[in-house]
Amino acid sequence: MNAIQVTQSNYDTEVTQSDRPVLIDFWAPWCGPCRALAPVLDEIATEHGDRFKIAKIDVDQDPELASKFRVRGVPTLLFVKDGEPREQHLGGLSKSEIVKRLAALS
Repeated sequence: MNAIQVTQSNYDTEVTQSDRPVLIDFWAPWCGPCRALAPVLDEIATEHGDRFKIAKIDVDQDPELASKFRVRGVPTLLFVKDGEPREQHLGGLSKSEIVKRLAALS
C-alpha cells in the first residue's frame, strides 16, 4: 500500500471522513527532502495502513489546500484526527517519530 494522493476533490472523503488518523504530507516534485521522505511514508502506509492513513498533497497542484493549512514550506507534515488538524511539522521526521505521533492520535 502506498500513500494516497489527495486533491481538493477527494479531500473530504479521504481525510475529513477517515476513520483512522491521517498524516498529510504537503510536498512538491522539485523538493529534495520531500523525495527523500516519500519512501519512508510509503513504508509506514504499507506496515501500518490498517491503523493510519498516509496522504500526499502536491502543493503545486493544489495550492488552495496548502494555503488553507498555512503551509509555508515543504515538506510539511500535518497530523489529522477526526477531520481536525492536531499537529503540524515543517521538515522531515524519522519513521519512528512519525509512527509515534500517529499512534498518539489513535
